[in-house]
Order: sequence, then C-alpha cells, then structure tokens
Amino acid sequence: MTIIGLGGMVQVLLLTAGQLLGLRINSTPSYPLGLWRVVPFERQVVTGDLVFICPPSTSEFEMARDRGYLRAGLCPGSISPLLKTVVALPGHTIDIAELVTIDGRELPESVLRLVDAEGRRLSAFIGGVVPPDHAFLHSSFAGSYDSRYFGPIPLSGLLGRAHPVFTFGP
Repeated sequence: MTIIGLGGMVQVLLLTAGQLLGLRINSTPSYPLGLWRVVPFERQVVTGDLVFICPPSTSEFEMARDRGYLRAGLCPGSISPLLKTVVALPGHTIDIAELVTIDGRELPESVLRLVDAEGRRLSAFIGGVVPPDHAFLHSSFAGSYDSRYFGPIPLSGLLGRAHPVFTFGP
C-alpha cells in the first residue's frame, strides 16, 4: 500500500511541476513525440509559429474528443491543448477544395480527407476570411485534425509557442 501511495504522490508532483514549468507531452503523430515546453509570447503571433492552443469548448470539439481525435486535458471542455502551426491570421482568405489555399497560394501537405481512419465522414471548413483575433492552424501530418476541418479558432486560447525539449519520431 505504501509503494502505491508513494507512486501516486510522485505522479502528482511530476504533473504539478510540469504545469508550473510549462511542460507538455505530445503523444500524437502530428509532431515529434515527447516533451515540449510552452513558452509565453513576447510578441504578436505570426504565421509559421508552432503553438499550443486550447480549442474552444464547442460541440464540434466534443465530437472530436469522442472520436479520439483529441485527448482529455486541462483546456475548457476537458480537452488537451492542440499543438499546431499557425498558417493564417486575421484577414487571410482560406479556400478549401481538394487542397487548402491561403490568399491564392496552395498550402503544402493540405489534402482534404473526406473520411477519417475509421471511415467516418469528415466535414470540411467552408472557407472564408480569417476573422479578427483568430488563427487558422495546420499540421503536415496527413491524419491531423486541424483548421481544414474546424476552421479558424480564437487566439484567446493561445497558451504560447511550442519548443521541443526531448522529442523523437516524425
């Protein structure tokens, strides 16, 4: 019993220390697996920034969590933060067909999938202009659940830039 209790205390201490130090574990294939650090922004967000962001608490993200696209976490709606690259900001025009285009330029590795790995239908974002205080997010991983499907999300959920600490894999 004592060993189990100590193990539980160690886990709680590690989780608390990780939160205080801004450490997160990425266990999804969208970016390298491993330990990442959330670094607060000291400037405006720009395209190309790799970020951690809490998705808004919506029925769409609840469905994504239920389907296993998102893990449980500390963001609103008990969803884990997303690790994504900012590819468009307010005022950019997004068009979605077979590929995503931003202001008329093709976004590399942005093929739109009609079904997920389980054969369930995926709905695409309809496109349009990124609204104020929002960002369009992307990952080059083919199976990534990103703004191709849920559209721009509020920058108010931004936790900070993502920096790898100890990572491996894709």
